[in-house]
Amino acid sequence: MFIPSEDSTPSFKGFTLIAPAVSVGNVGQLAADLIISTLNMPRVGHFHTDCLVPMAGNNPYSSSAADGADQLSTNAEVYSHSGLRLVVLQIRTPVLQTKVKSFRKLLVSWIKSSGFSRTVLLSSSHAFHRDDQQLHGAALRYLLSPALQDAGDTLRELGWTELERVSAFPGINDSEKRLYIPGGGVTKGLYTDCCTESVPLAVVLLFCSEGDNVPDAFTLTNHLNDWLHLVEKPVSAHLEKQGSIPWRVPSSWRLLFGSGIPPLIY
Repeated sequence: MFIPSEDSTPSFKGFTLIAPAVSVGNVGQLAADLIISTLNMPRVGHFHTDCLVPMAGNNPYSSSAADGADQLSTNAEVYSHSGLRLVVLQIRTPVLQTKVKSFRKLLVSWIKSSGFSRTVLLSSSHAFHRDDQQLHGAALRYLLSPALQDAGDTLRELGWTELERVSAFPGINDSEKRLYIPGGGVTKGLYTDCCTESVPLAVVLLFCSEGDNVPDAFTLTNHLNDWLHLVEKPVSAHLEKQGSIPWRVPSSWRLLFGSGIPPLIY
């Protein structure tokens, strides 16, 4: 259930929703962090649900008390940018295994009731599970629900590749294909739900491996920006050639891999 930060519930009708799947390397969540931090998006509410692992902490996008660092953050929060008509749902903890279907139902219900014009799910999948056809080209893939098929031409013009269906029974019956997203968390199930419910959904995912997935997050966010134009590209010819965009790294990333934690003194 969405709980607004203010007394009145904000209107998201016609907005674009971006949300991460808790998937391999946490790439979608890291990409959502970059978007929220760079656009300086204010928090407008949070999700109150028993479907996610509970969590509470400091504001991950501030570095001082004067900047709101002492503000409490939870496992699922909603940020908005009215100028871009953009909403980001940041999910910070995994979905409980016994609550996966309930969470998907909750999310689809909120998407429909809020009137979002489209939803973009940022996800990832295990690179080592790719079959031969998926080894060619870039690691980026996309999926579109039937209600958002009109975006297909734009994505193909950008050079994006639709996620290939793979053989259900390799070496036995290669004619039967299935959608396979190992390590993608709720991605496949949510995509299927949105197809059934006629929800305009785009899945944007990256093949990757566990480790330092910060570069993967930048790659995914840059590709997303090519489509949604969230941030202006640099005018410098040198930076343009490199494809560099000045994404603002959140202050909380200093703690990735324990790098910002001072050593214990015995």
